[in-house]
Amino acid sequence: MSAAAPEVMYARSGDVHVAYQVVGAGPLDIVVVGGFVTNLHVLWEESNYRRFCERLGSFARVLLFDKRGMGLSDRVQAGTLEERMDDVRAVMDAVGSDRAALIGVSEGGPLSILFAASYPERTTALLLCGAEVKEETTDDWPWGEGTRAELEESMATVSERWGRFDLGALVMPSHAGDARLEGCYRRLMVQGASPAAAEAFMRMAFEIDVRGVVPAIRVPTLVVHAVGDRVCHVENARFLAHTIEGARLLELDGADHVPWGEHGEEVAAEIKEFLTGIRDAPEPDRVLTTVLFTDVVGSTERARELGDRRWRDLLEAHHEAVRRELVRFGGREIDTAGDGFLASFDGPARAIRCGRAVVDGVGALGLEVRAGVHTGECEVFGDKLAGVAVHVGARVAAEAAPGEVLVSSTVRDLVAGSGIELADRGLFTLKGVDGERRLFAAVS
Repeated sequence: MSAAAPEVMYARSGDVHVAYQVVGAGPLDIVVVGGFVTNLHVLWEESNYRRFCERLGSFARVLLFDKRGMGLSDRVQAGTLEERMDDVRAVMDAVGSDRAALIGVSEGGPLSILFAASYPERTTALLLCGAEVKEETTDDWPWGEGTRAELEESMATVSERWGRFDLGALVMPSHAGDARLEGCYRRLMVQGASPAAAEAFMRMAFEIDVRGVVPAIRVPTLVVHAVGDRVCHVENARFLAHTIEGARLLELDGADHVPWGEHGEEVAAEIKEFLTGIRDAPEPDRVLTTVLFTDVVGSTERARELGDRRWRDLLEAHHEAVRRELVRFGGREIDTAGDGFLASFDGPARAIRCGRAVVDGVGALGLEVRAGVHTGECEVFGDKLAGVAVHVGARVAAEAAPGEVLVSSTVRDLVAGSGIELADRGLFTLKGVDGERRLFAAVS
């Protein structure tokens, strides 16, 4: 995890406690109004969402909140648009925000539209991402999400399907097949709302129709939508852009419904430019970085010994321990496959110290890990790293003994003078890597 989860605080909206978080401390305020179901803790575990919020937090103060009836907020009825609009205002008041830009995502779009039209003096801008206009498909609105008969058919099986269908693949089809993402969104459903609460919310959302409100928008508006969105038809976005005076429309390739999907970096950059007039230079597609690989020793045998449930609990404790050290030493989690981690660092000394801390930390759980560190030029693909340097790092880790952190000679040269003691382990032939490599072990 690239940063510790923000503290959860509560704003009072009438008799309802609304849970919220603050990310960043920039000169302007942004309120993210999410859609469907939310849980601040679970969402922060989702790396795409977390990175998107952190990107916004690099230039603004970002307010995230759970809607009433969901997540960490009071589990009351979903409420009307007006009541939930009061919740937005309550969160802003709690942090002393007089004006803010609203990012309305999916069903959060209508709520943001109503807020901007009702309180233009408190709305600096409106950013609508995958935003709905009207959910029901009718003769005068063929771009809804279904007919009333289809809604009733779906509602009849909510309790059977809740927490079991792949919500992640629906809202982010570009990541379909990602087991971690699928698990995160399944937890989001279960921990975000009960089946009854979800059904009540979906019935309420189905009745929303903001077509009559949209022409009243008088704040700067950016509309962002994927042309292949499977949840909300792109014609919703085109209607909004056409109807809101001066609105700008950005249509994206692909089908991701949420703004933190495959175009997350681009969407965040567009939002920054729209709000500040400044657009960052594109990130380089190749970068020199230090990679740390960790892997549990003898995991298959331990899993067989403990059984699935106890092994899963132990593995979760392992993941928590590793992520805690990543935060401590400034590492960025790149990938987690089974019981192994890949993380990147902007300095090899921090990577080595993190590796040693991980070895010691998981040792308290009765586990042994091996780790490898290498520095080299990596190819950047969104939030992923690839290239020979990553391959070398993995092979270095594979040669480590239980409880050992091995590093390449490149790393040894870069940490000279750091006080880290390294012991020569000799020459190794790394699988898939030309020539022999001299490896060194970090001494505790």
